Amino acid sequence: MSAPLAATAWPDVPQGALVLVPLGSTEQHGPHLPLSTDTVIARAVAERAAGLLPGRVLVAPAMPYGASGEHADFPGTVSVGHDVLRVVLVETVRSLASWARRIAFVNGHGGNAETLRTAVVALRHEGHDVGWTGCEVPGGDAHAGVTETSLLLYLWPERVAMERAGPGDLRPLSAIMPQLRAAGVRAVSPTGVLGDPSRASAVQGRSLLGELAVETAGRIGAWDVDDTGRLVR
Repeated sequence: MSAPLAATAWPDVPQGALVLVPLGSTEQHGPHLPLSTDTVIARAVAERAAGLLPGRVLVAPAMPYGASGEHADFPGTVSVGHDVLRVVLVETVRSLASWARRIAFVNGHGGNAETLRTAVVALRHEGHDVGWTGCEVPGGDAHAGVTETSLLLYLWPERVAMERAGPGDLRPLSAIMPQLRAAGVRAVSPTGVLGDPSRASAVQGRSLLGELAVETAGRIGAWDVDDTGRLVR
């Protein structure tokens, strides 16, 4: 059984609970998707995964800011950077650990992964039972393409402007990563899109969300943590 932590009164919070913490971002997602896309997806995946896990699982409020410096050239992007994000993650777990048995971050923004690795490894060395997992779709495009657009068409269709959706840079992420790291997303895609959102649909989004929830629940349920703090299957 899952429950939102923010809607729970303190006497109803079970000692030794499993807590899922969605981690997103506030950053550009092309001209057609809202800035909160990663946060919306991370929250939805965490909520669906929690419902698939046994026992009482609490879903914490989603963290809406992350390390999004690569999107800084686009208006609306808010990035707190790796250093601040690391402190927030560490202090969040230290606080939760006073009553929670286990904490899992469900990450919706790839740019947060570096900070998650350093923070979670340090926390595990402190003795906290914490891990993290991402919302990646195997074979999915990199940013604001068919994958994320399909998910938002299912989760929040009124905030998707499909009339603005068009292909961005279609090269694999590995091919553009050096330029992206050096100069940011705008240097490789003036619209901020990495992929082709024009092929997206709500039907695909519903299927993708189900797959992500099953995969996330499987990783959390197995609780096999690698040397980067990531949950693996």
